[in-house]
Amino acid sequence: MNAEIQALESNHTWVLTELPLNKSSIGCRWVYKIKHRADGSIERYKARLVAKGYTQIEVQDYLDTFSPVAKLTTVRLLLALAATQQWHLRQLEVNNAFLHGDLHEETYMILPRGMYQDKQGMVCKLQKSLYGLKQASRQWHARLSTFLSSHGYTQCDTDYSLFLKHHQQSFTVILVYVDDIVLTGNDLTEIKTITNLLDLAFKIKDLGDLMFFLGFEVSRTKAGINFCQKEICFRYPS
Repeated sequence: MNAEIQALESNHTWVLTELPLNKSSIGCRWVYKIKHRADGSIERYKARLVAKGYTQIEVQDYLDTFSPVAKLTTVRLLLALAATQQWHLRQLEVNNAFLHGDLHEETYMILPRGMYQDKQGMVCKLQKSLYGLKQASRQWHARLSTFLSSHGYTQCDTDYSLFLKHHQQSFTVILVYVDDIVLTGNDLTEIKTITNLLDLAFKIKDLGDLMFFLGFEVSRTKAGINFCQKEICFRYPS
C-alpha cells in the first residue's frame, strides 16, 4: 500500500481542495490482489486505489471511454513472425500505467481511507487518470500512443494496439495490452533505445524474454514458439 501511495503522490494524481457548491464527488476504495508468476506461484501482493467509476455521470465526468486492446489474432501473427524471422522478443510492464493518463474533465473524489486524516472536509481534484475511472484506459492509451508516435512509430490501422517502426533494414514492432508491452523486431539497438525511453517517461519493469502474456505461457524452441495455458488448466480443473 505504501508503494501505491508513493506512486499516487509522486505522479501528482490530484490536488486537495474544497468541493465547489455545484459539484459532486465520486467515491474510492482500496483493492487488494495477488499477482502470480507463469508457474502459478505468488509473485507479490498488490494494493491499488480504485475510483468508483460507476458513480460518474456521463458528459459531466467523462465523454469517450473506448480503448483498444490487442487482438488475439494479432498476438499469434506477431509470434509467428518472430519465430520464422528469428526476431528478438522482449516484454515490459508499465508501473501504475493508468496514472500516466491526463484527465481533462473536472472530477472530484473523496479522500482515500487512511490518508489525510488532518484534512477532513477536503476532496481530491483529480489531475491524472485513476484506476476505476471510466475513461482511465482510454487516457492511458492516448498518452502512450502520442509518446510512441513522437519517437517514429506508426499506429496500425487494423489494430490500434500495434505500433511499427521501419527504417532501411531496421524493423521494430510494439504490441500493447493495457500495461503489458511486447517488443520484437530485427534491431536490438532500437529495442534497447525505446525501452530506455519508455522507462524515463513511465517507469517500466523489463521482464526480459517473453514468457507469460495474456494468461498464456510462451516458450521458444528450435522448432518455433509454443503458446499454452497449462497453468490455468491446473488452477481450474474441470
